Amino acid sequence: MGEPTVTTQEGRERAVVPKSVTDGAVADLLRRLRTPRRPRLWFEILLIGVSYWTYSLIRNAVPEQRAQALRNADWIWRTEHRLGVAVEESVNHAVNSVNWLIVGMNYYYATLHFAVTLGVLVWLYRWHPGRYAATRLALFATTGVALVGYYLYPLAPPRLMKGAGFVDTVMVHHTWGSMASGDLKHMSNQYAAMPSMHIGWSLWCGLTVFALARVPWTRLLGLLYPATTLGVIVATANHFWLDAVGGLLCLVFGFALTRVWYGGLPYGLPRERERERERERERRRAARPAGTAGAAGAAGTAATETAGTADGPADGSG
Repeated sequence: MGEPTVTTQEGRERAVVPKSVTDGAVADLLRRLRTPRRPRLWFEILLIGVSYWTYSLIRNAVPEQRAQALRNADWIWRTEHRLGVAVEESVNHAVNSVNWLIVGMNYYYATLHFAVTLGVLVWLYRWHPGRYAATRLALFATTGVALVGYYLYPLAPPRLMKGAGFVDTVMVHHTWGSMASGDLKHMSNQYAAMPSMHIGWSLWCGLTVFALARVPWTRLLGLLYPATTLGVIVATANHFWLDAVGGLLCLVFGFALTRVWYGGLPYGLPRERERERERERERRRAARPAGTAGAAGAAGTAATETAGTADGPADGSG
């Protein structure tokens, strides 16, 4: 018997692919896409560069809607006062009175947002290749959903509010390099404060380092980084603390999407892909003397397999 066929209107016959075959092909494709693998360096550099360029282009192309952004800022400020949680102005004035501290925070705000995030990506690429793609997806999804917030809810930062009493620390202290100062402010949307990606990205960095690093003080730094960033964005009057809540919600969305796609959180995925673990097992077996290749070989294989699903060697995860 031949393959099932159908006759088209033109009289030609074509084979009907059984539904189980196409379903199996789709399932196999999804399985391969979800399988942890070592990323390609050239592709990652290109992807990160293009993605950040696209993010900046879309963020800055969102209509600034200055009047609406200022009205939204006034509403948030009044709401915080009614709730008794309007602490931003007090923090802003207190830190601004210490010149070296506020200048340092201005530079922190302008630089570490990018430097630390790129550093964590490089660290993941080098020491946790099996978890890299999933963790990167969480970061990209967090950033992508933030763009929706910028469009739907334009918000002025506290430093641009009229009559609220905030100090624009970048302008007062003439901080170099900030996207909110000099000619650079015309290249960046000044009314895209909600959600705060300083918080979204710093939480991503902090949780990643805390979950995967092996050295205790490094894990502690992972926790301190987003906490310090929260203090900086409030002290410099670049954000309300509610903007930080928006950044947190975006990160939750990013991790939820990653969990749906990969079937688990990125930190629980294998540190290395299976082929690399197999090569490591073969290398260790070949390096052992012939007389110890029996029970010791079996024990070593089991230990290697266990390490593949945990954080890996201590010298590569700190």
